[in-house]
Amino acid sequence: MPNSTEKHAPANFIRHMIDEDVSQNKWGGRFATRFPPEPNGYLHYGHAKSICLNFGLARDYGGQCHMRFDDTNPEKEEQEYVDAILDAVRWLGFDWGEHQFFASDYFDRLYALAEFLIQQGMAYVDSQTAEAMREHRGTHLIPGQNSPFRERSVVDNLDLFRRMKAGEFPDGAHVLRAKIDMASPNFNLRDPVLYRIRHAEHHRTGNLWCIYPLYDYTHCISDALERITHSICTLEFEDHRPLYDWVLDQLAPQLGWHPQQIEFARLNLTYVVLSKRKLIQLVESQAVDSWDDPRLPTLVGARRRGFTAAGFQLFTDRIGVSKADSWIDMSVLEECMREDLNLNAERRIAVLNPIKLIIDNYPENLQEDCFAPNHPLKPELGKRAIPLSKELWIEREDYMETPSKGFFRLYPGNRVRLRYAYVIECTHADYDANGQLLTVHAEYLPDTKSGTPGSDSVKVKGNIHWLPVKSVEACEVRLYDRLFSVPHPGTEQDFMLDINPHSKQIIQAWIEPALTGAQAEERFQFERHGYFVADRVDSHVGKPVFNRTVGLKDTWGKTHA
Repeated sequence: MPNSTEKHAPANFIRHMIDEDVSQNKWGGRFATRFPPEPNGYLHYGHAKSICLNFGLARDYGGQCHMRFDDTNPEKEEQEYVDAILDAVRWLGFDWGEHQFFASDYFDRLYALAEFLIQQGMAYVDSQTAEAMREHRGTHLIPGQNSPFRERSVVDNLDLFRRMKAGEFPDGAHVLRAKIDMASPNFNLRDPVLYRIRHAEHHRTGNLWCIYPLYDYTHCISDALERITHSICTLEFEDHRPLYDWVLDQLAPQLGWHPQQIEFARLNLTYVVLSKRKLIQLVESQAVDSWDDPRLPTLVGARRRGFTAAGFQLFTDRIGVSKADSWIDMSVLEECMREDLNLNAERRIAVLNPIKLIIDNYPENLQEDCFAPNHPLKPELGKRAIPLSKELWIEREDYMETPSKGFFRLYPGNRVRLRYAYVIECTHADYDANGQLLTVHAEYLPDTKSGTPGSDSVKVKGNIHWLPVKSVEACEVRLYDRLFSVPHPGTEQDFMLDINPHSKQIIQAWIEPALTGAQAEERFQFERHGYFVADRVDSHVGKPVFNRTVGLKDTWGKTHA
C-alpha cells in the first residue's frame, strides 16, 4: 500500500482511520470501498463528492471501489438510470473494472439469510396494517409497542414468509421485521422492516420476485458479501449504523465479514437544490429543459454546462471531508472549474453583443493578418491568424458617448488598442432617429501594430477584442447562470419562486472562423467573456452551439447584490 506522501488528496479523519487500520493490518492487507447509488434518478453534485472520495481512496490505498446498484425498489428503477450513472462515473475519470454489482445479484442469498434470522428467532412476519405499525412505533418520549404478531412461532413465520415469496398475498398484507427492541431510543432499532411485498416488475429480474428487501437490510449484507472494508456514507446514516452492525452481528455465522461503516458530512451547496424530490419537480414542471439542463446540479447537466471532471476532483479536495455539516458557497465550485479551464481551454474570440466599428482611414480593400496565441501559457500550441479589415465587430459595451469614471474603452477622443492589432482613436458614432447606437468610427495609428518594432510607443489603458465583419460566422450562444437567485432556495418561500429569471439567455453571436470546427464538448475561453463549451447535444462541426460554463471571475456578489 502507498504511504501518505503518495496520496493525492489532503488528509482527513477518514484517511487517518484507514492509516490506523493499515498500520494494524486490520483487514489483512485488503482495502475496498463501494459507491452504491439507487438507479432511480440522475446523479448530482453531491454524488460527485462521494464518487471522488470512494474511488479516490481505493486509488490511493491500492485497493478497489465497487460500483454497486441498490436496486431493491422495482417501482422506481430503470435501465436508463443505470446507464446514466455508469456514464457519469466514467466521465469523472473512474473505473470499477470487474467490480460491478447489483443488489439484485444477491436476492437469493438475501432471502436465505432472512430465513436464517427467522429460524434464530430474530425476525418475524408482521400482519399489521401500515397505519397500525406507525401508531405502535411510539415517539421520542414514548416507547413503541410490540406487534401482536411479534411472538409468532418460527414455524408460522417461515410458512408465511415463504408464502409471501410465492405471491399468495397482496401488497401490504405482511412484512418481515427484525426482532430487536421496540423501546430503543434509536427508532431504526424498533423492529425495522426487512422485507415488503411488491408485485412489480424489476428491471433486471422481471417478475421472478414479488418480495423485495429494504435498504438497511440489503446494504450491509451486500458490503459483507463483497468483502468491503470501509463502508463510507453520509451523516444521515449515522443513526442507521447500529442496525447495520446488528444485522451483521446476527449473520456472522453465515457471512464471516463485518465492514466498518464511516459517516461524513454530505455536500451542502448554496444556490442549488440537491433534493431528488425538488429536482423532479423542476424537471416535471418544465422550469428547466430536461435532466441534462446545464443549470441543474445533475452530473449530466454539469457535463453539458462544460464543467470538468478535474474541476470536481479539485473541488472535492478543496472542501475536504469532515463530520460537521456546513455550507459551501457556489463560488468555490465555480472557481475550481475556472482554475482547470484556465490551464486547459484554448483561447478564441467571440463578439456577443455586436456593434460595427469602421476604421475610416484604413484602406478599403486591405486585409492583413493579426496573430493571436491559442493559449498564453502554452506557446507550443502556436498562434492563429485573424484578418483585420476596415469594418469590424466590437462589443456594444465597449463604446460610451459620455464615459463613466474608470471607463477606458471607446469614446470620442480616446485611444484603445485593438487586441493583437493597432491602436485606434475614436472619432465619433452614428445614431438612428431614436437615438440608438448604429456605428462607431475611429482612425488607426499605422505604426502601432502588435508584434512590430515600436508598436508600444503609444500607451493606452484600454484593450478591446474584435472580429472582421467579412470573415465571421453567426452562432447560437446560451448564456447560463445560477438557477436560483438566493443562496438557500425555499428558505423564505416556495423554492420555485426563487428561480433566477435570467438563468438562461439565448443570443446570436459572431465567432471567429476557427470556432466553427469545434467538436462537441470542446471547451474554450472566449476572451473577456469567460469559458464556453460546444454543446454535447445540439452542437455539430460546422454549426456549433456554445454554452457558457463560467465567467472569468466571480462577479455574482456584485451583480446580484
